Amino acid sequence: MEDKDRPIGVFDSGVGGISVLRELYKIMPNEDYIYFGDSINAPYGTKPVEEIRRLTIANVKALLGQGAKGIVVACNTATAAAVRRLREMYPKLPLVGIEPALKPAALQPGHPRVLVMATPMTIQGDKYKNLMARYEDKADIIGLPCPGLMEFVESGNTDGDDLKAFLFELLSPYLRDIDAIVLGCTHYPFVRTVITQIAGERVRIYDGGNGTAREMRRRLAQAGLCTLRTRPGNVVFKNSMETEEEIELSRTLFQKK
Repeated sequence: MEDKDRPIGVFDSGVGGISVLRELYKIMPNEDYIYFGDSINAPYGTKPVEEIRRLTIANVKALLGQGAKGIVVACNTATAAAVRRLREMYPKLPLVGIEPALKPAALQPGHPRVLVMATPMTIQGDKYKNLMARYEDKADIIGLPCPGLMEFVESGNTDGDDLKAFLFELLSPYLRDIDAIVLGCTHYPFVRTVITQIAGERVRIYDGGNGTAREMRRRLAQAGLCTLRTRPGNVVFKNSMETEEEIELSRTLFQKK
């Protein structure tokens, strides 16, 4: 197989990164993909940094062993913990992480108030703090740790009454005076509809999936690794849970309207 025709590897701590995979497939529909979710070790966002780094590096190595020509770390927590180290290990590899889409939210007119929903580890990490420092003169930025939210998506619950109650309690203290919400975890776009129902149409919602997909396309093109095939790409789902239920959930989220 030519290098151009090898698959793109997409990694996440669970099924949340499928929100990024969907954006990748929209932008590069002729590429093949291997998606690996480490659901057996989820959530990553409450683990120590060294453990997250170890798990991320091991899973990226596994994807490379399966022939991946490039890697998308479709997890904010894993990106913050491990992407710098992975770039040192694989300097020629097209490798893209993800970070909260704070820039477009903060650059709205009128010094907006922006709520960043993310895992505790992302909010506490240096990568997020450095990102926030770049835009704190443009917006009032509030970091909101959301322990427990990704577990709803991991269980396939994206619109249940218990999820709605959880999100209402989480968000209601901030709703009077925020202009934008940044979804700083790749699981959260799957509950975007519920967040919009609670926050109202006035509040703009941002996530980093599309920007990450475009950056991956740019890096593949730069490396001469974009496929020339015209057929629709294949997507293979794998998960550390190794159950058909988990693979079926992955397929369902990928096809979700």
